[in-house]
Amino acid sequence: MTEPAAAPTPHLAALGPFCAFETHPDGSALTAPWRQLSELTEEGNGVLRERVASVRASLAANYGRPPEAVEYRGAASVAHLGLMARVIAPALGLATLHGLPSRALTLGDLRWASSLGGAFRLSLPREAVTPAAAEGVQHGYGPGSDTRPVSTLAEDLLAGPVHDLVAAFAPFSVSRHILWGNVASAVNGAATGITAAAPALAHPAHAAALAFLQHPQLRDTHTLNPHNARFTRRSCCLIYRAAPGSTGALCGDCVLLHGRGGGGRVGDGRGGRGRGGR
Repeated sequence: MTEPAAAPTPHLAALGPFCAFETHPDGSALTAPWRQLSELTEEGNGVLRERVASVRASLAANYGRPPEAVEYRGAASVAHLGLMARVIAPALGLATLHGLPSRALTLGDLRWASSLGGAFRLSLPREAVTPAAAEGVQHGYGPGSDTRPVSTLAEDLLAGPVHDLVAAFAPFSVSRHILWGNVASAVNGAATGITAAAPALAHPAHAAALAFLQHPQLRDTHTLNPHNARFTRRSCCLIYRAAPGSTGALCGDCVLLHGRGGGGRVGDGRGGRGRGGR
Protein backbone atom coordinates (compact mmCIF):
# COMPACT_ATOMS: atom_id res chain seq x y z
CA MET A 1 0.00 0.00 0.00
CA THR A 2 1.26 3.49 -0.79
CA GLU A 3 2.01 5.51 2.29
CA PRO A 4 0.57 9.05 2.46
CA ALA A 5 3.89 10.86 2.92
CA ALA A 6 4.09 13.89 0.63
CA ALA A 7 7.67 13.06 -0.37
CA PRO A 8 10.44 10.70 0.78
CA THR A 9 12.47 13.68 1.98
CA PRO A 10 11.90 17.39 2.59
CA HIS A 11 14.76 18.05 0.16
CA LEU A 12 12.62 17.01 -2.81
CA ALA A 13 9.45 18.68 -1.57
CA ALA A 14 11.40 21.93 -1.30
CA LEU A 15 12.08 21.80 -5.05
CA GLY A 16 8.40 22.31 -5.86
CA PRO A 17 5.21 20.26 -6.20
CA PHE A 18 6.19 18.70 -9.53
CA CYS A 19 9.38 17.25 -8.01
CA ALA A 20 7.63 15.89 -4.92
CA PHE A 21 6.36 12.32 -4.85
CA GLU A 22 5.17 9.63 -2.50
CA THR A 23 6.54 6.10 -2.24
CA HIS A 24 5.23 2.55 -2.15
CA PRO A 25 6.87 -0.83 -1.50
CA ASP A 26 8.07 -2.33 -4.77
CA GLY A 27 5.51 -4.83 -6.05
CA SER A 28 2.87 -3.96 -3.45
CA ALA A 29 -0.84 -4.24 -4.22
CA LEU A 30 -2.69 -1.22 -5.59
CA THR A 31 -5.12 0.53 -3.27
CA ALA A 32 -7.51 3.36 -4.14
CA PRO A 33 -6.98 6.03 -5.35
CA TRP A 34 -3.72 4.71 -6.82
CA ARG A 35 -3.46 3.38 -10.35
CA GLN A 36 -0.51 2.35 -12.49
CA LEU A 37 0.58 5.02 -14.93
CA SER A 38 1.05 2.26 -17.50
CA GLU A 39 -2.74 2.09 -17.87
CA LEU A 40 -2.47 5.16 -20.10
CA THR A 41 -0.67 3.08 -22.72
CA GLU A 42 -2.95 0.05 -22.64
CA GLU A 43 -5.24 -0.24 -25.65
CA GLY A 44 -8.96 -0.62 -25.18
CA ASN A 45 -9.35 0.58 -21.58
CA GLY A 46 -10.25 4.17 -22.49
CA VAL A 47 -8.14 5.71 -19.71
CA LEU A 48 -6.03 7.88 -22.02
CA ARG A 49 -9.05 9.08 -23.99
CA GLU A 50 -10.77 9.92 -20.72
CA ARG A 51 -7.73 11.97 -19.66
CA VAL A 52 -7.64 13.85 -22.96
CA ALA A 53 -11.40 14.49 -22.79
CA SER A 54 -11.04 15.89 -19.26
CA VAL A 55 -8.24 18.24 -20.35
CA ARG A 56 -10.31 19.28 -23.36
CA ALA A 57 -13.28 20.13 -21.14
CA SER A 58 -11.03 22.07 -18.75
CA LEU A 59 -9.46 24.09 -21.57
CA ALA A 60 -12.90 24.83 -23.00
CA ALA A 61 -14.22 25.94 -19.61
CA ASN A 62 -11.35 28.43 -19.30
CA TYR A 63 -12.78 30.26 -22.31
CA GLY A 64 -16.47 29.61 -21.65
CA ARG A 65 -16.69 27.28 -24.62
CA PRO A 66 -18.23 23.82 -25.09
CA PRO A 67 -15.65 20.98 -25.16
CA GLU A 68 -16.28 20.23 -28.83
CA ALA A 69 -15.12 23.77 -29.69
CA VAL A 70 -11.56 22.86 -28.62
CA GLU A 71 -9.42 21.02 -31.15
CA TYR A 72 -9.01 17.41 -30.05
CA ARG A 73 -5.35 17.11 -30.98
CA GLY A 74 -4.59 20.35 -29.14
CA ALA A 75 -6.16 18.96 -25.98
CA ALA A 76 -4.16 15.75 -26.46
CA SER A 77 -0.91 17.71 -26.74
CA VAL A 78 -1.64 19.69 -23.58
CA ALA A 79 -2.57 16.48 -21.73
CA HIS A 80 0.70 14.92 -22.88
CA LEU A 81 2.72 17.94 -21.75
CA GLY A 82 1.16 17.79 -18.30
CA LEU A 83 2.07 14.13 -17.95
CA MET A 84 5.62 14.80 -19.15
CA ALA A 85 6.06 17.59 -16.61
CA ARG A 86 4.97 15.28 -13.80
CA VAL A 87 7.08 12.29 -14.86
CA ILE A 88 10.27 14.20 -15.65
CA ALA A 89 10.44 16.69 -12.76
CA PRO A 90 11.06 14.09 -10.01
CA ALA A 91 13.92 12.61 -12.05
CA LEU A 92 15.47 16.07 -12.47
CA GLY A 93 15.00 16.70 -8.76
CA LEU A 94 16.75 13.48 -7.82
CA ALA A 95 19.59 14.15 -10.26
CA THR A 96 19.97 17.68 -8.89
CA LEU A 97 20.36 16.25 -5.39
CA HIS A 98 22.87 13.63 -6.62
CA GLY A 99 20.43 10.90 -5.74
CA LEU A 100 18.70 7.84 -7.11
CA PRO A 101 16.84 6.09 -8.81
CA SER A 102 19.10 3.11 -8.37
CA ARG A 103 17.55 1.35 -11.39
CA ALA A 104 15.59 2.16 -14.51
CA LEU A 105 11.89 2.74 -13.78
CA THR A 106 9.03 1.66 -16.00
CA LEU A 107 5.52 3.07 -16.31
CA GLY A 108 4.37 0.04 -14.37
CA ASP A 109 6.54 1.19 -11.44
CA LEU A 110 4.90 4.62 -11.38
CA ARG A 111 1.55 5.11 -9.67
CA TRP A 112 -0.73 8.11 -9.96
CA ALA A 113 -3.95 9.53 -8.57
CA SER A 114 -5.50 11.33 -11.52
CA SER A 115 -6.46 14.99 -11.12
CA LEU A 116 -6.31 18.21 -13.14
CA GLY A 117 -5.03 21.69 -12.47
CA GLY A 118 -1.57 21.00 -11.08
CA ALA A 119 0.82 18.28 -10.00
CA PHE A 120 -1.27 15.15 -9.53
CA ARG A 121 -0.13 12.73 -6.83
CA LEU A 122 2.68 10.43 -7.97
CA SER A 123 4.28 7.48 -6.22
CA LEU A 124 7.60 5.73 -6.96
CA PRO A 125 8.97 2.42 -5.65
CA ARG A 126 10.48 3.14 -2.24
CA GLU A 127 13.41 0.78 -2.67
CA ALA A 128 14.53 2.55 -5.84
CA VAL A 129 14.41 6.14 -4.65
CA THR A 130 14.46 6.63 -0.89
CA PRO A 131 17.95 5.87 0.52
CA ALA A 132 20.16 8.20 -1.51
CA ALA A 133 17.51 10.90 -1.72
CA ALA A 134 17.26 10.90 2.06
CA GLU A 135 21.03 11.06 2.44
CA GLY A 136 21.55 13.61 -0.33
CA VAL A 137 24.54 11.71 -1.70
CA GLN A 138 25.49 10.57 -5.17
CA HIS A 139 24.52 6.98 -5.82
CA GLY A 140 24.14 5.55 -9.30
CA TYR A 141 23.12 8.83 -10.93
CA GLY A 142 23.94 12.47 -10.43
CA PRO A 143 25.64 15.37 -12.20
CA GLY A 144 28.88 15.33 -10.22
CA SER A 145 31.97 16.01 -12.33
CA ASP A 146 31.00 13.39 -14.93
CA THR A 147 27.76 13.77 -16.90
CA ARG A 148 27.65 10.14 -17.98
CA PRO A 149 25.53 8.97 -14.98
CA VAL A 150 22.89 11.64 -15.76
CA SER A 151 23.06 10.64 -19.41
CA THR A 152 22.26 7.10 -18.29
CA LEU A 153 19.29 8.36 -16.31
CA ALA A 154 18.15 10.32 -19.37
CA GLU A 155 18.47 7.27 -21.58
CA ASP A 156 16.50 5.11 -19.14
CA LEU A 157 13.68 7.64 -18.83
CA LEU A 158 13.48 8.69 -22.48
CA ALA A 159 13.67 5.15 -23.84
CA GLY A 160 11.26 3.84 -21.23
CA PRO A 161 8.32 5.73 -19.69
CA VAL A 162 8.64 8.82 -21.91
CA HIS A 163 8.88 6.81 -25.13
CA ASP A 164 5.86 4.74 -24.13
CA LEU A 165 3.75 7.85 -23.46
CA VAL A 166 4.83 9.51 -26.71
CA ALA A 167 3.79 6.38 -28.60
CA ALA A 168 0.45 6.30 -26.78
CA PHE A 169 -0.38 9.88 -27.84
CA ALA A 170 0.66 9.55 -31.48
CA PRO A 171 -2.78 8.19 -32.57
CA PHE A 172 -4.38 11.47 -31.45
CA SER A 173 -3.03 13.13 -34.62
CA VAL A 174 -0.33 14.95 -32.67
CA SER A 175 2.97 14.86 -34.53
CA ARG A 176 5.94 13.26 -32.82
CA HIS A 177 7.81 16.52 -33.41
CA ILE A 178 5.32 18.25 -31.10
CA LEU A 179 5.28 15.39 -28.60
CA TRP A 180 9.08 15.26 -28.25
CA GLY A 181 9.04 19.06 -28.10
CA ASN A 182 6.73 18.70 -25.11
CA VAL A 183 9.31 16.42 -23.51
CA ALA A 184 12.11 18.95 -24.02
CA SER A 185 9.89 21.72 -22.67
CA ALA A 186 9.13 19.64 -19.58
CA VAL A 187 12.84 19.06 -18.98
CA ASN A 188 13.65 22.75 -19.21
CA GLY A 189 10.57 23.64 -17.18
CA ALA A 190 11.63 21.28 -14.40
CA ALA A 191 15.10 22.83 -14.20
CA THR A 192 13.63 26.35 -14.22
CA GLY A 193 11.17 25.43 -11.47
CA ILE A 194 13.91 23.90 -9.32
CA THR A 195 16.03 27.01 -9.77
CA ALA A 196 13.14 29.27 -8.77
CA ALA A 197 12.47 27.19 -5.64
CA ALA A 198 16.13 26.69 -4.69
CA PRO A 199 18.44 29.22 -6.41
CA ALA A 200 21.53 27.61 -4.88
CA LEU A 201 20.79 24.48 -6.95
CA ALA A 202 20.65 26.31 -10.28
CA HIS A 203 23.92 24.86 -11.56
CA PRO A 204 23.24 21.16 -10.86
CA ALA A 205 19.62 21.52 -12.02
CA HIS A 206 20.58 22.98 -15.38
CA ALA A 207 23.50 20.58 -15.75
CA ALA A 208 21.10 17.68 -15.31
CA ALA A 209 18.64 19.24 -17.76
CA LEU A 210 21.41 19.72 -20.32
CA ALA A 211 22.28 16.03 -20.13
CA PHE A 212 18.67 15.27 -21.05
CA LEU A 213 18.47 17.90 -23.78
CA GLN A 214 21.66 16.63 -25.42
CA HIS A 215 20.16 13.15 -25.81
CA PRO A 216 19.75 12.30 -29.52
CA GLN A 217 15.98 12.10 -29.11
CA LEU A 218 15.77 15.70 -27.88
CA ARG A 219 18.69 17.33 -29.65
CA ASP A 220 16.60 18.71 -32.52
CA THR A 221 13.57 19.72 -30.47
CA HIS A 222 14.89 23.00 -29.11
CA THR A 223 17.41 25.84 -29.33
CA LEU A 224 19.61 27.08 -26.50
CA ASN A 225 20.89 30.62 -26.96
CA PRO A 226 24.70 30.45 -26.46
CA HIS A 227 24.77 33.93 -24.92
CA ASN A 228 22.07 33.62 -22.26
CA ALA A 229 21.16 29.89 -22.34
CA ARG A 230 17.57 30.83 -23.14
CA PHE A 231 15.54 27.77 -24.13
CA THR A 232 13.18 27.87 -27.11
CA ARG A 233 11.40 24.81 -28.37
CA ARG A 234 11.12 24.21 -32.12
CA SER A 235 7.43 23.35 -31.98
CA CYS A 236 4.26 24.53 -30.26
CA CYS A 237 2.18 22.63 -27.72
CA LEU A 238 -0.97 24.06 -29.41
CA ILE A 239 -2.56 25.40 -26.23
CA TYR A 240 -3.20 28.80 -27.87
CA ARG A 241 -5.66 27.10 -30.22
CA ALA A 242 -8.07 26.41 -27.35
CA ALA A 243 -9.12 30.08 -27.36
CA PRO A 244 -11.75 31.38 -29.78
CA GLY A 245 -10.09 32.13 -33.11
CA SER A 246 -6.85 30.51 -31.87
CA THR A 247 -5.99 33.77 -30.08
CA GLY A 248 -4.81 32.25 -26.82
CA ALA A 249 -1.56 33.14 -25.08
CA LEU A 250 1.68 31.45 -26.05
CA CYS A 251 3.99 29.72 -23.61
CA GLY A 252 7.24 31.42 -22.67
CA ASP A 253 9.38 28.92 -24.60
CA CYS A 254 7.16 28.70 -27.72
CA VAL A 255 8.68 28.83 -31.19
CA LEU A 256 5.79 31.11 -32.23
CA LEU A 257 6.41 33.72 -29.55
CA HIS A 258 8.65 35.93 -31.65
CA GLY A 259 5.98 36.04 -34.34
CA ARG A 260 3.72 37.87 -31.88
CA GLY A 261 6.39 40.36 -30.93
CA GLY A 262 7.05 38.73 -27.57
CA GLY A 263 3.56 39.27 -26.17
CA GLY A 264 0.86 37.00 -24.88
CA ARG A 265 2.92 34.59 -22.83
CA VAL A 266 1.65 31.80 -20.60
CA GLY A 267 3.61 31.23 -17.41
CA ASP A 268 7.34 31.57 -16.95
CA GLY A 269 8.75 28.36 -18.35
CA ARG A 270 8.39 26.24 -15.24
CA GLY A 271 6.99 22.74 -15.17
CA GLY A 272 4.19 23.91 -12.90
CA ARG A 273 2.73 26.53 -15.21
CA GLY A 274 -0.90 26.32 -16.20
CA ARG A 275 -0.52 24.27 -19.38
CA GLY A 276 1.89 21.77 -17.88
CA GLY A 277 -0.38 21.10 -14.94
CA ARG A 278 -3.20 19.77 -17.09
